[in-house]
Amino acid sequence: MNGIHVLSPGPLTTVQDLGRPGLASVGVGPSGAADRGSLRLANRLVGNPEDAAALELTYGGLRIRFDAAATIALTGAPCPGVAMNGPVHVAAGQELAVGIPSEGLRTYLAVRGGIDVPEVLGSRSTDVLAGIGPAVLETGMRLPIGSPGKDFPNVDLAPPTGLGPAVLRVLPGPRDDWFVPDALASLTESAYVVTKDSNRVGVRLDGPELKRRVSGELPSEGAVCGALQVPPDGRPILFLADHPVTGGYPVIAVVADADLDRAGQLRAGDGVRFCM
Repeated sequence: MNGIHVLSPGPLTTVQDLGRPGLASVGVGPSGAADRGSLRLANRLVGNPEDAAALELTYGGLRIRFDAAATIALTGAPCPGVAMNGPVHVAAGQELAVGIPSEGLRTYLAVRGGIDVPEVLGSRSTDVLAGIGPAVLETGMRLPIGSPGKDFPNVDLAPPTGLGPAVLRVLPGPRDDWFVPDALASLTESAYVVTKDSNRVGVRLDGPELKRRVSGELPSEGAVCGALQVPPDGRPILFLADHPVTGGYPVIAVVADADLDRAGQLRAGDGVRFCM
């Protein structure tokens, strides 16, 4: 059976597709690629359905070997040592080493045929918070590759685009009335910095304190990807793909769905601004 051997997984490499939406009522979050646009593009470049499972690399570092000849594509955070944004043909037994991205955080590696691990609740995505889906990649693992479709795309290269400044559009959240009157203005007029305590669950931000008007505790309620939840220290946490389905801190604002892919590329030290 055709497959990929993991020689070194890098800091964090997981299998991701477009997730398992619609299961929050039974306590299962959506998961899936943190940068959905890059996953879709990688799959299109190798002739896969857009929702095929691929590898999500966090800060590069992956080294793998292919059993048989394959066609792959890498998108997202640009990494040295490998061509980006176009189909690449690899030979049987060839090794591929992915370096550290020059900007952004997450790189997507699609292989023609898709990563053919078993589905869990209709998805092949790894949810690092809930522990659902395939295991995080480790040295020595072998990942099966599925059968390719009949059609092959006639594209050589997708136009490269830089990430640009992280300016994320927001809508007022369901609990913006829990904050002092100028808190939302403070959020949109201030600069925040991504801290090292960030992952696929959420991006922790450091910056001006968002002060509460209501000091009590909020009963847990439903949470969505993009929610800006504010714990007692007043520094917001931006929920990403593996966020919990409920949360107990008030949500002052929610990032627009169209800007979530950019949020998924934020790494420690990056500056972030919000706008209405």
